[in-house]
Amino acid sequence: MAGLEAIAAQPDQKHKIEQYKVAVQQIVGSGSVKECKGFADHILSDNVPLVVSRQLLTSFVQELEKLPADSHKEVAIYLLDRIQPRVVSYEEQVTTVREHLASLLEKEEDWSKAAQTLAGIDLDSGMRMVDAEYKLEKNIKIAMLYLEDDDAVSAETFIKKAASLITNTKNVGLELQYKTCYARVLDSKRRFLQAATQYYELSQVENVRSGPGQVSEQELVLALEAAVTCCILAAAGPQRSRVLANLYKDERTRTLPVFPFLEKVYLERILQRQRWTALQSNYGPTSVPSPLTAPQCWSVPS
Repeated sequence: MAGLEAIAAQPDQKHKIEQYKVAVQQIVGSGSVKECKGFADHILSDNVPLVVSRQLLTSFVQELEKLPADSHKEVAIYLLDRIQPRVVSYEEQVTTVREHLASLLEKEEDWSKAAQTLAGIDLDSGMRMVDAEYKLEKNIKIAMLYLEDDDAVSAETFIKKAASLITNTKNVGLELQYKTCYARVLDSKRRFLQAATQYYELSQVENVRSGPGQVSEQELVLALEAAVTCCILAAAGPQRSRVLANLYKDERTRTLPVFPFLEKVYLERILQRQRWTALQSNYGPTSVPSPLTAPQCWSVPS
């Protein structure tokens, strides 16, 4: 890295930054992970003033997207580790690195690591202004990533943070993401009646076919089907009876595969084992209790 040391010795700061930016393009263009790490070490060293290193780090992080995914990920992880002792000085750059790294991890379906990477972004920093909608978006995204790994406990932590921000947004897309995520958290934690209510509200969203909050007809049907299933699984009681009645009287439920099951429960008829098996095959054993643990108001004969 003798060339970088020579640039650092340049007395003219403007010329120095221009030369560094050329060096960034050359180093990343070479595709060498080793050289990229060496550049990171250099710009974070005491030889480079903070005002210069911030500019260079911004350019470097943007250029890293040109690397192959595996190389990009390795350099990003190394960069975060090197920045950590001085993270307060590079919050904007760290945020960008974490967003890019989380995207790479998400593509690899490494959901929890992607969530943890985004969770490392300081959304409550006193050093910079963070937009409330950005905070909301990130908290929802983190919760959704944890749900992909069936980690409802961690997801709930972040959806609760989003709950304190959701009332101030006018972004329809974020509102729908929040409601969907919240319903899934309730469902995963077996709070079936609350989940049924949330899913039913989602199913009644006006069908938006364009824009950031677009909702397809299929998505509305899936939300309605989830509402029915969760209501069936909920414990008996006056609230459940009210939701059951709303669902049974909703003309849309007549076309759902689960409607015969809903009808049996609503009319308090005996549930045949084959219907129970059909429900399990549609929704999987993880969200449907076995007949032995079904609510006592159900009758599941042999």
